[in-house]
Amino acid sequence: VQLQASGGGLVQPGGSLRLSCVVSGFTLDDYAIGWFRQAPGKEREGISCIRSPDGMTLYTDSGKGRFTISRDNAKNTVYLQMNSLKPEDTAVYYCAADRSCRRHTLYYGMDYWGKGTLVTVSS
Repeated sequence: VQLQASGGGLVQPGGSLRLSCVVSGFTLDDYAIGWFRQAPGKEREGISCIRSPDGMTLYTDSGKGRFTISRDNAKNTVYLQMNSLKPEDTAVYYCAADRSCRRHTLYYGMDYWGKGTLVTVSS
């Protein structure tokens, strides 16, 4: 099971970014994928997950409203569209895989993790 997040970078406040998580060694029909982030000096927090195989989505308060999770099964890729970005969204963003997409997996973490991608929101 491997996951690779990409798409981070420097963006101005109010801007948008789309993160991608390419998975290998399994299919998106088998595992739920979640997005998490960790800001400097803060604990990791869950943002969203997408359940397999039905694609049901779940968001924490951190992800609700401005972030949208989606997936492309043919490309084995899950996306996180982030809009109206704020400086407090600055963090390393990680994607992860688990058999479950529930509130406790967004809170406690998932089984498999990829390397993160840095998002910096600054003018």
